[in-house]
Amino acid sequence: MYVKQPKKLLILNILDILRKYTDEDHRLSQKEIAEILKNEYDMKADRKAIRRNLLNLMDCGYEIEYSETIRNVPVKDKKTGEVLRDKDTGEPVMEENELWSDFYLKRQFTDGELRLLIDSLLFSRHIPYSQCKDLVEKLEDLSNIYFKSRVRYISTLPEDKTDNRQLFYNIEMLDEAISKNRKVSFRYVEYQTDKKLHEKRWPDGSIREYVITPYQMAAREGKYYLICNYDKYDDVSNYRLDRIRDIRILDEPGKPFSELKWSGNRKLDLAEYMKEHVYMYSSENVHVKFRIVKPMITDVVDMFGKEVIFSDEDETHVTVAVKTNERAMEQFAKNFAPDVEVLQPESMREKLREELERAVEIYRRI
Repeated sequence: MYVKQPKKLLILNILDILRKYTDEDHRLSQKEIAEILKNEYDMKADRKAIRRNLLNLMDCGYEIEYSETIRNVPVKDKKTGEVLRDKDTGEPVMEENELWSDFYLKRQFTDGELRLLIDSLLFSRHIPYSQCKDLVEKLEDLSNIYFKSRVRYISTLPEDKTDNRQLFYNIEMLDEAISKNRKVSFRYVEYQTDKKLHEKRWPDGSIREYVITPYQMAAREGKYYLICNYDKYDDVSNYRLDRIRDIRILDEPGKPFSELKWSGNRKLDLAEYMKEHVYMYSSENVHVKFRIVKPMITDVVDMFGKEVIFSDEDETHVTVAVKTNERAMEQFAKNFAPDVEVLQPESMREKLREELERAVEIYRRI
């Protein structure tokens, strides 16, 4: 049964056409809009109606760009419709007329920005497959048919990105707890040799419940972390959001970050924290001096930020000074040995020497 669309939908259909078919490189005339309305929306509209609705959309705040040209057209008698002519020359009386064309809707996001957001989702490891797929499709809908056609080459997302279907619920609950300065409780899971996630337990076998004060959530190396204070201690802990289960907001007020041992009586500076915790380890920050081969300069700046201090440069090596997380620095030095040599503090240098000697001894065993 044919149902004629009400005229009040015209403005919405025109907006839908602009969203679907236009951008700076793909523009539509009023005639082309009318043809799409007829063919895809079963709606007839003349150019005046289309222009009027386009103006209404602009008045509502939509950024619609267009080209404007001036042309001379004959003046017609309003009653008869005949062209008016000059009494002396008999030539048609002409007047200037504005012609609008090449309409397109300015995008809230450029294709490059959408591509970056989609790639961030595809490379993340903390978002379940089905939710990641839904988010990618929503981001695609923010552009037009031309953008969608270009992202179809993306390989199929792996089904086993994460087993936690509570991730977005966890984010919402933690966001609320942070805004209300409340503690939360949850259970935490880790993989075991059966390749399945199991809840962490106390030595007596009972399930362990964590009570923490949440401060911030942050992404690092494709994983999403909660920066918080574990209630029994006076330091900072980091937990994977995709490993949290059964989260609850408690009535108890949270512990201020400025009261923690490592805070220096200051509020949490997320940028500073992420720079100092390159592997998201929870341990004390220390001033470290280490020697690297010069090809590693870019890696060091990427890892520790531009605040690093370089000195004692020669043809092959350079010394680096930085304040960073103790365990993270130890891991960095082991990952890139022998291209990284810790010079100070002496306690870290000695610890690394012993651990590397043990590693060499293991590989010497027959």
